[in-house]
Amino acid sequence: MTAADHSIQLAKVAALAAEEKLAEKVLAIDVSEQMPLTDVFVIASAPSERQVGAIVDEVEDRLRELGSKPIRREGEREGRWVLIDFGDIIVHVQHEEEREYYALERLWKDCPEIDLATVTAPARPGVAGADEADEA
Repeated sequence: MTAADHSIQLAKVAALAAEEKLAEKVLAIDVSEQMPLTDVFVIASAPSERQVGAIVDEVEDRLRELGSKPIRREGEREGRWVLIDFGDIIVHVQHEEEREYYALERLWKDCPEIDLATVTAPARPGVAGADEADEA
């Protein structure tokens, strides 16, 4: 069993949103066979607490646009490791020191990584696409 297509799409959107806010080392791991509660972990890091917050806000905003609301959000006050649980996916945004120390990707190394190289942004409501702007 692998992660559902919907979960993979949400993970790709979350990864793209994180990258747009300059997240570092963004990856997605299919944990569906090991963890019954979710399909995918998205992991991203940033060099400062402020940037962690900006990444978290962007990820949450982008997934909300797709109709996915967070079930819970933990760690926001400290800004060192914020977990956002969307049910189908869980997004971890960590300060780079926490990322190195906890090494989640090492803990889940037996799970397949999801290819994020083909990430494309779905159309955002109320935002004209590049093609439309060229025609104007």
